[in-house]
Amino acid sequence: MVSIFAVLLAAALLIYFSCELFVNGIEWTGVRFNIAKNAVGTVLAAVGTALPESVVTFIAVVFGRNLHQKDIGVGAALGGPLVLSTIAYAVVGLSLLGFSRRRARGRDLDLRGSKLGRDQAWFLSIFIFKVALGFFAFTGKALTGFLFLAAYAFYFYAEMKPVGESGKGETMEPLRFRPHSSRPETGWIVFQTLLSLLLIAAGSQIFVHSLESLSARIGLPSHVVALFLSPVATELPEILNAVIWVRQGKERLALANISGAMMIQATVPSALGILFTPWLFDKYLAMAGLFTILSILFLWFTLRRRKLSAYRLAWAAVFYLLFTIVVFQNV
Repeated sequence: MVSIFAVLLAAALLIYFSCELFVNGIEWTGVRFNIAKNAVGTVLAAVGTALPESVVTFIAVVFGRNLHQKDIGVGAALGGPLVLSTIAYAVVGLSLLGFSRRRARGRDLDLRGSKLGRDQAWFLSIFIFKVALGFFAFTGKALTGFLFLAAYAFYFYAEMKPVGESGKGETMEPLRFRPHSSRPETGWIVFQTLLSLLLIAAGSQIFVHSLESLSARIGLPSHVVALFLSPVATELPEILNAVIWVRQGKERLALANISGAMMIQATVPSALGILFTPWLFDKYLAMAGLFTILSILFLWFTLRRRKLSAYRLAWAAVFYLLFTIVVFQNV
């Protein structure tokens, strides 16, 4: 048991320091290729850090040899958005309270709420549709998976359009692999970004497998692993990216990374689950969907009223706590 906790700690440290390399490299990627600042968070960073869990879901639902493995894949497709919409946003709020000295703690945040609010509305409409599909069985249901892939393709295209400011002109930390160069070569930027992604993927896999070993050792049921342990582990890179960006005073990038990751989680893993499994929910999956919707509605109404603050972001954790209480009361 002690050895498992040691491996978990080592994997978490590997993910954190790899995320330090990644956020530095991905910002320079945005500058070098003149990509809009917001798209650096919503698309580049989100796609990069979402690859490991998307691969995990793909392997589970496509090559899973039994119902238990497929259940973990479907649970990850629901658990990922739940963790991002509650814990990830709450971590940003708590990080703002901890790191930001120049902002009054309860003051509303100037985060261009219309863009963030629009992202939440897009996510909510797609997410409600995917949850509704979990309660019906009908001919041709699997084909609806392609609608989710098309929805993300449209979102990707809209975010990557050359509209808005790129990272040029803002204060940039030197590229870690070229600390003495004010204009690092493209090759070094790409190399650092790809290497950090490989390290994040490796750390995430070690973390997930260690959690699975721990759950098997203490006899946790499959739905607990699927909805609680695996999603928290696979969303760890997004959460750590957000902490790093908040620490650097770039809260817009932090929130853009989470909203972009949520769009991926609402579409790509869902499409895989719908294409390769019956996609029928039990009460635990239904509750995960419900509390995700409640959390996003809370954030969306807060943004509409222009009342977003670090404190209110931190309150998102309450929805995850309520979900945990309700699930364990029904076990």
